[in-house]
Amino acid sequence: MSKLGYKTDGSPDGVKVLKQGFNVDPILQKQADCVSAMTYNEYWQVIDGGFKPSDLVVFNYEKEGVATMEDGLWAMEPKLKDPAFVGKMAKFVKSSMKGWDYAKAHEDEAVKIILATDTTGSKTEKDQKRMMGEIAKLLDPGTGELDPKDYDRTVGF
Repeated sequence: MSKLGYKTDGSPDGVKVLKQGFNVDPILQKQADCVSAMTYNEYWQVIDGGFKPSDLVVFNYEKEGVATMEDGLWAMEPKLKDPAFVGKMAKFVKSSMKGWDYAKAHEDEAVKIILATDTTGSKTEKDQKRMMGEIAKLLDPGTGELDPKDYDRTVGF
């Protein structure tokens, strides 16, 4: 909205921004015309809520040049002076990437592991398979490295 110059104060020539939790209830309950959604999660809540993909206009933040930094491993700079800490973090990143590679290659097994450890009983095989497919797209090429251009673009807002 900032990039397009929209006011976010609810004025006639702007938009009203509502607080949104980690769900899409505002659009499903017709309290909002637009919600923020991740392709691997909330988007599918909208679809499962009765909308068809053809009903939606999807704004891809990455393609619009306004994507934000999300999941990552962040450390305070002073900690990076400790070689033991750096070594642990390097092993953690390497192990995490290896785990994601395995999950992508063994989707059914990964989904079974997730469902077996779900203490809420709210996860479904259908949802977890969809999420795995979407996450796999986000992991490619899967180096685990932060592109400084992505960081610079994000902190510029």
